[in-house]
Amino acid sequence: MIQRFIELGEGYGDIFELRELISTNSHRFMHGFVFVSKDPNGKSVLSIAAAFKPTDEGNFMPIYLCREGIPEDSKRLKIFEKAVQDLGYQPNKMEVKHSSVYAEKQFYFSHLIAILRLNHFIPPMQ
Repeated sequence: MIQRFIELGEGYGDIFELRELISTNSHRFMHGFVFVSKDPNGKSVLSIAAAFKPTDEGNFMPIYLCREGIPEDSKRLKIFEKAVQDLGYQPNKMEVKHSSVYAEKQFYFSHLIAILRLNHFIPPMQ
């Protein structure tokens, strides 16, 4: 199974695309995530993500992400939380390191996938 983050942006206009993906793919939705991190200036920023069940063909599991552009208690966070709650789920909130800690974004995404696997939010590698 291929599990991959697909970055939509930093959570400005793309939050509406993520909400649309959640509602139109409700039959595949698995989990919503709020990743909390501190930017290099010590300010708390949020990333939001939605994991979907793997495709039937190709066994591809997407995790759509709006990375580190959402302040705490923002209207955009409420939009995401409502989209997830409308499907009967609660977003899973967890603290993670800021992506700037990693030399490349791919290392950051690999780290997040490992955290999600270890916490049984997504299936283990097959």
